[in-house]
Amino acid sequence: MKTIRMEIVLKGIVSGFVLAILVGPVFFTLLQTSIERGFWSGVYVAIGISMSDAMYISLSYLGFSSFFNSPQFQLYLGYIGGFIIFCFGAYYLFIKSRRKVSFSAAHVEEKSPLRLLAKGFIINGFNPMVLIFWIGTISIATSELGYTTRPQTLTFLFSIVSTVFITDLIKAKLADKLRVVLTPNIIRFMNIILGGVMLTLGMKLLYTAQFGAL
Repeated sequence: MKTIRMEIVLKGIVSGFVLAILVGPVFFTLLQTSIERGFWSGVYVAIGISMSDAMYISLSYLGFSSFFNSPQFQLYLGYIGGFIIFCFGAYYLFIKSRRKVSFSAAHVEEKSPLRLLAKGFIINGFNPMVLIFWIGTISIATSELGYTTRPQTLTFLFSIVSTVFITDLIKAKLADKLRVVLTPNIIRFMNIILGGVMLTLGMKLLYTAQFGAL
């Protein structure tokens, strides 16, 4: 039994690493926040990301997968998620990147933890690709991997979320270390990159919701 449980954990860790290395708006948001606001700000964003993952896992596991898979729900999520991510991108690209940056690695203006939690939760939670990933993961766990009991499935999913969260903390810590060598121009450039990535993804989600299935 312990050998089987360890095998489930290892498969979950591998899946978590695959999800963690994907480059998208969440990846850039975590790095940008950690560099500009410090390690603990990145931690709060990572917690928000994990909370949205846990929400989708819980709802999918409780039987909402068929509802999430419905074309109408994915259409609305594509519109809402695309619009929200597009607005974030426009803010970073056209507003924040043009602000005068007075950056000091030793004196960082702290933001509210709730705002940082909400930032991670919204950017990750309203990305339809995240929901599709978790629905597919749960389906694979029960059908292809044969995890038919609740402890097996929950162990697999918990291993994935834990791996992603730990790697997010590592990213935040490494990004925080870079703050000592940053200049205002680099901070501005990072905001442009983040804005461009989110703006592009937002437009893609809106286009896909309008003209095709997600």
